[in-house]
Amino acid sequence: RGAALMLPRLPPGIRDLIADRGYDSARFREALISRGITPCIPSTRSRKRSIPHDALLYRQRHRIEIMFGRLKDWRRIAMRYDRCAHTFFAAITLAATVIFWLGQ
Repeated sequence: RGAALMLPRLPPGIRDLIADRGYDSARFREALISRGITPCIPSTRSRKRSIPHDALLYRQRHRIEIMFGRLKDWRRIAMRYDRCAHTFFAAITLAATVIFWLGQ
């Protein structure tokens, strides 16, 4: 449900969307394809017929996971001290800016 809510908010011009097996659903894939986005999602093991994906593109997902790990090094973000969504987003923005600026 969460991913479907974010589809209208995606910026224009996206060609591919990389996601893990948790986002493998026919409805989500159809919604991506209808927007002109190629899904790069491996099939779940319970699927009877696996859907092929671009393995080379999927390997780039580690960059996103590394960034989440770096953000969780900031205790304020990992523990979600901020109750308001806009304050929490501001903390994430600040942490991402510092991480980028330090070049970690």
